[in-house]
Amino acid sequence: MSSKPKLYYFDGRGKMESIRWLLAAAGVEFEEEFLETRDQYEKLLQGGSLLFQQVPMVEIDGMRMVQTRAILSYIAAKHNLYGKDLKERALIDMYVGGTEDLMGFILMFPFLSVEDKEKQRAFIVQKATSRYFPVYEKVLKDHGQDFLVGNNFSWADVHLLEAILMVEEKKSDVLSGFPQLQAFKARISSIPAIKRFLEPGSQRKPVPDDKFVETVRKVLCMYYDVKAN
Repeated sequence: MSSKPKLYYFDGRGKMESIRWLLAAAGVEFEEEFLETRDQYEKLLQGGSLLFQQVPMVEIDGMRMVQTRAILSYIAAKHNLYGKDLKERALIDMYVGGTEDLMGFILMFPFLSVEDKEKQRAFIVQKATSRYFPVYEKVLKDHGQDFLVGNNFSWADVHLLEAILMVEEKKSDVLSGFPQLQAFKARISSIPAIKRFLEPGSQRKPVPDDKFVETVRKVLCMYYDVKAN
């Protein structure tokens, strides 16, 4: 295995994007192998690399890891982005769980019909502004620190910034009623490792397009229609 983590996924966001974000935040260089054909996927399956027959899969520290949350937890713990004690870790898990729920509404967006996309766009914005963003706005206001947990940069901050930017792609002024989150976005985006990841030419992936959707459907044999929430 390479000394650098190696990521196996499609050339697009999906569930791997949060792993890219966290590695970048930790200052870790990584390699990628993009799945473009069904044969590549079948080879990984036949070789026993995909424990539950699905990607993302990451080769790291002599392991072949699957399950996105397990991969993220390992990276966060290894690079001191997982709090200083069990209480902080529990808070990070809780906040990450919330942002995961929100991002889950967005992950399948590229696979929807044009009509369903408009419905889902409104649904995403409504959920973000009524259920999720108010929580993080209050957390930041109540404890008066720069970061969500304690006063240290953590996985929770990385995940929240990723979620904010994803929702802003659906409605650019979605943070207009959330001054704490506006300030948070500016602070976290200015952290050198994050700033580099947000610049053109990084390994951050663009908004999924039709080519990405077509590749995923072909590799995974997805022939059914995805429905909006």
